[in-house]
Amino acid sequence: MADRPSVAIDPQLRAVVRLAVLYCEKVEIDSGEVLWAEFDVFCREVAMRYQGQTIGAVENIQTARELYRSIGVDPTRNRPSSEALTRRLIKGKKLYRVNSLVDTINYCSLNYMLPLGLYDLDRIRGESVTLRKGAPGDGYKGIGKDWVNLEGRYAMFDAAGPFGSPTADSDRTKITGHTGRALIIIFAPWSVPPEKLEDHSAFTAAAVAKFGGGGPLVQQAGLVQ
Repeated sequence: MADRPSVAIDPQLRAVVRLAVLYCEKVEIDSGEVLWAEFDVFCREVAMRYQGQTIGAVENIQTARELYRSIGVDPTRNRPSSEALTRRLIKGKKLYRVNSLVDTINYCSLNYMLPLGLYDLDRIRGESVTLRKGAPGDGYKGIGKDWVNLEGRYAMFDAAGPFGSPTADSDRTKITGHTGRALIIIFAPWSVPPEKLEDHSAFTAAAVAKFGGGGPLVQQAGLVQ
């Protein structure tokens, strides 16, 4: 277990991707009822706004797609998590309710249409984590998935191996009702200006403090680029 592992980007991905990093301490997970009073309304608004349209017409959807295309990944085959959430709403389906923190991160992702990673800090191994492209054979058991293939795709690595991506996170570092500390990472393509990503980070910190069980102890650790 690392206290607060540093976050880095592999040199091959610099000038390709930016990350915003947040640490949450003394998290208290609940069912998320306070969040969903607001989130349900927001989900209905998104569904109505894009009813009958293709996912590609959604405002800002191309930003997350750019993140994937920049490393040669087809975002219509390996979707950013933000797009998967939006696509579900447009199809008239409800989002899964998990817990206050997970659901708050989905709320943030839908607000600015970028994928986020959410990890239990006490399940991360080593003193640092790095974003890099997965090598042949890289992957993990995902949350509700038998296997997430990471070859040629963005992947977060700690001392024990890969544990997260902008598409689907691992079962190993997932948030549970027992989580007390969390790491949040916002993934953005290089074209997103630093000041805009910092705004997204501030929005996320405020939402987690208000809805996600993060209380006042949500620290924005800045950008990695």
